[in-house]
Amino acid sequence: MSHETGVFRLGDLTLESGKILPDAQITWASYGKLSPARDNVIVYPTSYGAQHTGTQWAIGADSLFDPARWFVVIPNMFGNGLSSSPSNTENYPDLVTTADNVLAQRRLLAEVFGVDQVAAVYGFSMGAQQAYHWAALAPEAVARAIIVCGSARTSPHNQVFLASLMATLEAAPEHLGQGRFSAEPLAARRAFTRIYAGWAMSQAWYRAGLHLSSTGAASLDEFLDKHWGPGFSLAASDLYAQLRTWYAGDISANHFYGQDLTAALSAIQARVLLMPGETDLYFPPEDNAVEASSLKHGVLKPIPSIWGHVAGAPSNLPEEKAFLRAAVRDWLEH
Repeated sequence: MSHETGVFRLGDLTLESGKILPDAQITWASYGKLSPARDNVIVYPTSYGAQHTGTQWAIGADSLFDPARWFVVIPNMFGNGLSSSPSNTENYPDLVTTADNVLAQRRLLAEVFGVDQVAAVYGFSMGAQQAYHWAALAPEAVARAIIVCGSARTSPHNQVFLASLMATLEAAPEHLGQGRFSAEPLAARRAFTRIYAGWAMSQAWYRAGLHLSSTGAASLDEFLDKHWGPGFSLAASDLYAQLRTWYAGDISANHFYGQDLTAALSAIQARVLLMPGETDLYFPPEDNAVEASSLKHGVLKPIPSIWGHVAGAPSNLPEEKAFLRAAVRDWLEH
């Protein structure tokens, strides 16, 4: 499989807020080969706390995207420790929005690969929010959008979850203000991951004892500390910055749509496949169902699973992965 990585430098990037992200850069990875007609491009943005290396499970002859057919570009989201982030950028702005990410990603596609039109944008979670923004901010450029466990606007219930995580980090004695820390706040990080664990998987998942049987943990505490917590490896400042991005997620919060979500959804020309997890607590199917009513070409196809939000990134879940693979491959061929 052809595979490349690179760093795209944008210079001092003016954000939606008018603030500057100094010496902005996007670290990217690509898989497969760009066709002569440049018509086989799939953009696959990263999700919360993730880097491109954690998304490779979706690429392969037997996975979602066959690199013999598709040219998959994975732009690392700002704040993930590889692209511009608080951990590697002095004077990182208080808020870098999802739209800021997507507009920068469009430059990456155009200036590095000469691509203005994409066959699809695929995303999970915060990656799905980016995919939605691609479809709304560049309706003429996106043929398909695949939204897995994501939304067009972060809901108030989702914001409650995010606010609790931010407040936990802010309460750390190491917190200097504005999501910056004098040292890694270890106790606050432990509390952070424990709050997160109550939202990521469903009540049915815990009731079935999967926190023990799927991990080999002997107790709930062992699951939380040894199996769940280590998955959050980014610096606390990066985790905080991406929470701010997620909290503000809204495809209509820009000069194109003026906070009119219905207008933003109605402007999308892409064929949109909405794939929420049936038991997802962040992005429940009901939210996507409301959005689908305003889309020109939207189909709702929930993922049957008790794995909650995690069902949308089923690298080690055979049934969920097979469901996702079949739905995504069918969508890409029509």
